[in-house]
Amino acid sequence: MKSKIVLWGSNAQDEKILIAIALRPDDNKVDIYTFPEEVATEDFYQQMMKEWRDGEGFELPENHTHLERELSVTESLLPEDLKVERTDLIQRAQTEWHFVVLSTKLRQMFESELEELREKVEGLKEYDKEVWENLKEFWSKLQQQIKDRNLVHEHADALRDATNELFGKMKEMRAKLDKEFEESSARVRDTFMATLETIYERLNKGEKFQTLFEELKKLQSQFHQSTFTRNDRSTVWEKLNQAFKDVKAKRFGGASEDSSTQIQRLERRINGLVGAIGKMERSIKRDHSDLEYERRKIETTDGQLEAQIRQAKILMIEERVRSKEEKLKDMNATLETLQTRLEKMKEREEKRKAREAAKEAAKEKIKQEAEAAKTLTPEEIEKLKEAAKEISDAKEEARPEDKDSILEAVGSTLGDSLNDLVDTASAVASVIGGKIGEAIEDLKEELGEIKDEVEEKVAQKEAERKAETSEKDEPQTKADATEEE
Repeated sequence: MKSKIVLWGSNAQDEKILIAIALRPDDNKVDIYTFPEEVATEDFYQQMMKEWRDGEGFELPENHTHLERELSVTESLLPEDLKVERTDLIQRAQTEWHFVVLSTKLRQMFESELEELREKVEGLKEYDKEVWENLKEFWSKLQQQIKDRNLVHEHADALRDATNELFGKMKEMRAKLDKEFEESSARVRDTFMATLETIYERLNKGEKFQTLFEELKKLQSQFHQSTFTRNDRSTVWEKLNQAFKDVKAKRFGGASEDSSTQIQRLERRINGLVGAIGKMERSIKRDHSDLEYERRKIETTDGQLEAQIRQAKILMIEERVRSKEEKLKDMNATLETLQTRLEKMKEREEKRKAREAAKEAAKEKIKQEAEAAKTLTPEEIEKLKEAAKEISDAKEEARPEDKDSILEAVGSTLGDSLNDLVDTASAVASVIGGKIGEAIEDLKEELGEIKDEVEEKVAQKEAERKAETSEKDEPQTKADATEEE
């Protein structure tokens, strides 16, 4: 952005003159030089364009007039008695130079703060984290102003170079401290890894899981209180986390622990996402507050340039809010998906636990019945046989008389009952064994004989039903034959 312009114009007497205008941003003023036509030749014009406008060492001839004016947004850059051919060039310079003045004031504020930081850095004998954080904070503010384009390129580049110089000095001091820190981190890392190897050896030897688990918890607490480099922290954490999984897997069994671990991991992820959503919502709220502030300020702003800067800021904030709201929408959708998945995982886990509890209850019931069956006498076993036969006969008499459904009824009802009895007998026999087992096997044989007798009667009745059907169909067949004749 040029701070000097040269153009042709005329004075109050309508005489052709050459006008040169230079901005003094530190003072918020402009210097206006005019040259009469006898001095302002074409060669002189070209010399002014190349040497004076783009350089600093050009000396103006004595035959010129000089006028100093305050830079204003509302008033014209030139006095009323001076006219120019390119009024658009004057208007553009007036607008841009007002921004340059504002940028200059902002640069001076940053330079003052930067000078204080420079004195602190040069006074350090070793790396100081607080000074480093102050420098980072200053850099963040500067970057924001550059991003908002509140500084012209020349001012931004000068401030950026000066800041980078201080960062370079701080990095040199930190490099020495980092080397010492890496050595310390390596020693702590090796201590943790050696302790974990010892725990694995004890785990393989069959030491109590509870003891090892408590030691891992203490080691985890020490880990959070220890200082590592990023790589060392990641290495130790992966080994420690794996040790927890291996101890739990041996203690509880792989499938059960895997399911529980997945639920815990998913819950931690949901909690983290809820926290991130809260931060995003607070960030959007702050942006809306900034937006309202800029809108209020633009209504009372002085000058077109400042209004343009604030309008640009409003557009930037609105775009930032739109982007964050889209991210928030995606985060809420992800949260809903994760919560649904968690509910299903918990439901499956409850069903699994219920099945395991039912299995344990069934085992216990069979065990109790087996213990009771061991005390049965041969007479009681004989009574059980007779009771089973009576039940079978009673179900046979209760069968429906409808001949079309007799096979289905007998097959489903009697077959299921006999199979249940046989299965129960087999289960009891496998548990208690011995004489009671032999008695149950006899009962199974007798039940099989009863089943064979029932099936034989069913087959006989089915044959009778078919014979009756054949007799009913025969007259109709003869009638059909007569009609054909």
